[in-house]
Amino acid sequence: MAIVQISRITNRKGLQENLPQLAGAELGWSIDERRLFIGNGTLEEGAPVIGNTEILTEFSDILELQTTYTYKGEAAGYTVQTGPNPGNPVTQSLQSWLDQFATVKDFGATGDGITDDTEAINRALYQLFCRETNPQIRRSLFFPAGVYKITQSINIPPYATLYGEGSDNTIIQLQVGDDSTLHECVARTADSLQQIGADIGDNGATPPTFITISNMRFESVDPTVDIFIVQDATNMKFTNVSFIGPLTTGDLNTSADDTRAVAFSSTAPNFCNQIVFDSCMFSGATYGTETDQEIQSITFTNSYFDTFYQGIVIDVGVTGMRIVGNQFDNIYAEGIIFGSALTPALNASGHNTFYEVGNHFLGSGNPFTSIIDIQSNNNISVADMSSRNGTDSAVVSRIQLNNSLAIATNNGNSLLVGAYSRVSGTTSTIINDTSGTVRTVNATIAKAFKVDYTIERNYAYRTGTITIASDVGDSSSGLSFNDDYVENNDTGVTLSVSQIGDIVSITYVANELGVNGSITSSYTFLA
Repeated sequence: MAIVQISRITNRKGLQENLPQLAGAELGWSIDERRLFIGNGTLEEGAPVIGNTEILTEFSDILELQTTYTYKGEAAGYTVQTGPNPGNPVTQSLQSWLDQFATVKDFGATGDGITDDTEAINRALYQLFCRETNPQIRRSLFFPAGVYKITQSINIPPYATLYGEGSDNTIIQLQVGDDSTLHECVARTADSLQQIGADIGDNGATPPTFITISNMRFESVDPTVDIFIVQDATNMKFTNVSFIGPLTTGDLNTSADDTRAVAFSSTAPNFCNQIVFDSCMFSGATYGTETDQEIQSITFTNSYFDTFYQGIVIDVGVTGMRIVGNQFDNIYAEGIIFGSALTPALNASGHNTFYEVGNHFLGSGNPFTSIIDIQSNNNISVADMSSRNGTDSAVVSRIQLNNSLAIATNNGNSLLVGAYSRVSGTTSTIINDTSGTVRTVNATIAKAFKVDYTIERNYAYRTGTITIASDVGDSSSGLSFNDDYVENNDTGVTLSVSQIGDIVSITYVANELGVNGSITSSYTFLA
């Protein structure tokens, strides 16, 4: 359309709150907010609506202006219906939509590994989870990939959800600050006022509860501090989280550093309860965890414990701990210790795999401690497997029950029930008209034992028990044994027992009957 008239442009200026209806093409400048508007003109002049139109400047709030965001989901080939009918879609402002998500960088954290992000991270946690009790403000806090340098502990309050981009990508790293401040940990649980330690729950604050952390790493370069302290917390879950300290195998031939990848602390009545670590990584401290605090129902599952003096050490107040399906490697002494218990322990270890554990980092042939040490009643180890071979386990057993009322399976070849041990049964062929060895027993482990056996040969069946007292440690005493059995017919087999050094052998002689046979045997002993 051709321009038929050019009018002189007028303008006004004043405060934003006093902005009037501008005439057509009249400019209005908001002095206080530095925003520029132009009048639409009248309907008779062709304006679609009466009002003012804002002209965008560097000070315009674009997100505030956007009021018609509607989810479409067009990747499926059609527009998703968000409202009760296609003509009334659900709309919201772009600002409202973006506020559904929060990143720690919104609060000033950088993740560049150089800037101190302590204050920014704690500020984000306070603003999202502490200022108000309204659940609507509790946005999950995202940590984009980066190294977030901190110089003081991060205090994680109730209802917090923290997530990153992977435990090797999102790293919260405690570095030594410019001052001489003593650090206690990289991160810890806090109450709803971000109070920690003995102050948790004071001033009407809610103790830490319903906290979820995933896909990130807590790391310290300070060898004197714990990595994460779980205090007075309930209903907490860690998934794909790493807890990494700076200690190496060269530092861990002693427990002097006395640090923990995860430490627990409980103050009545806020006892730690229902804490789960799933698919996590623990490394570089004195202990994976070590505690005598009153805690209940703590679970470590599908996780990896690597490079410690000892793996998991619990004592006195711990009950209901589950250690299931984990891997332990490069651990100087014991992988797991269930210590004394004042209350029913009810702790369980199961389906874990132990590699370089209990050998003082010297490898096979150098067993110094057991793999699992159970010192109190009502604990159990089931289907835990260790790479320690039979020769080394004869020197130091894989599992020590210490005369406790506990049950364990020993690499699948024996069942330990308190002081009672039942070794798995085996079947050997009895070769016709010859002799051979049925099985051997290390008398340093089983000084006196019973061998239960069954022989089948040429439709003759014999079953019995050989009771054996070795002469280990004092050859002048002499070996003694007794074979007590019943049979339906003569099997033509004679069993005997002999000892050379510490090894007791059960052997057979089979008469000429024209056929081979078999003998199945298992032995039991009291340790």
